[in-house]
Amino acid sequence: MSTESSTPSQPGPFRSGFVNIIGRPNAGKSTLLNALVGERMSIITHKPQTTRHRIIGILTGEHFQIVFSDTPGYVRDPAYKMHKAMNRFVESTLDDADLLLLVFDLTEELEDNNPILAMLAPTQAPIFLVLNKTDLVKEQRIEDTLNWWSKRIKISDHVAISALKEENTAPLLPKILHYIPEGPVYYPPDQLTDRPERFFVSEIIREKIFLLYSDEVPYSCEVGIESFQDSTTNAGEPIARIRANIYVLRETQKGIILGKGGITIKKLGTAARMAIERFLQTKVFLELTVKVRSNWRDDERSLQQFGYQ
Repeated sequence: MSTESSTPSQPGPFRSGFVNIIGRPNAGKSTLLNALVGERMSIITHKPQTTRHRIIGILTGEHFQIVFSDTPGYVRDPAYKMHKAMNRFVESTLDDADLLLLVFDLTEELEDNNPILAMLAPTQAPIFLVLNKTDLVKEQRIEDTLNWWSKRIKISDHVAISALKEENTAPLLPKILHYIPEGPVYYPPDQLTDRPERFFVSEIIREKIFLLYSDEVPYSCEVGIESFQDSTTNAGEPIARIRANIYVLRETQKGIILGKGGITIKKLGTAARMAIERFLQTKVFLELTVKVRSNWRDDERSLQQFGYQ
């Protein structure tokens, strides 16, 4: 992964701060984070609730450092303890934000019972409204949506973009820097995140599950890294040997993940291995095992193991 920012230097005193990205599921928060940081920090699929954790992406320039936080989509009616934990990740961003990026999907309905409204009511941080997916709507929709939000929350700034196509995202960073205070360097200049490689490897596998399987199966899955060892091949080349467990809720889901004769999990393993190799920039040996852990989404111990507590 590259560690150099292509962002122009910001003259004046050094600025540093925390910019937290919030919004409803599938609003494009992870796509925006990746565009801002210039690296693929968060996994992306077309399905809602792909992001389950708070993920930090660090962008450092000559005169600034911005610590971005991507958060799960805020779940209106949490069905499991996992959903409640995801919502807590979002709520925690209100306490440490120098700026909140509120991402709204322009194709989504405008609803007064949107839980984001109540959540934002007590916040003191400035709110930057990012109207996303401009490529899918007409100009009037953008204006109407901006007016709707402006009547309900105090908006410090706004921009209309297409994060996926990176349209109008270039002016966003200079606007963000306007709200960043003077401050110290919080992380080494070459650090991109506070998460370990093991976390991103598990996320890559989970992303491929979302892309390869349909219906409710991906939402019933969690990935745990059993072992991660740097080794060498017989020819002396470096290789990462990774064993990962895919946890599902029921035996029937285990059969779906495996596929007839194991053909589907082989496809999953190949797709995940290739993506992990691109991420780690080394050869990878990946072993996947499917295990049943019923009710893991409501089990405190499991949620703690998977990083939700």
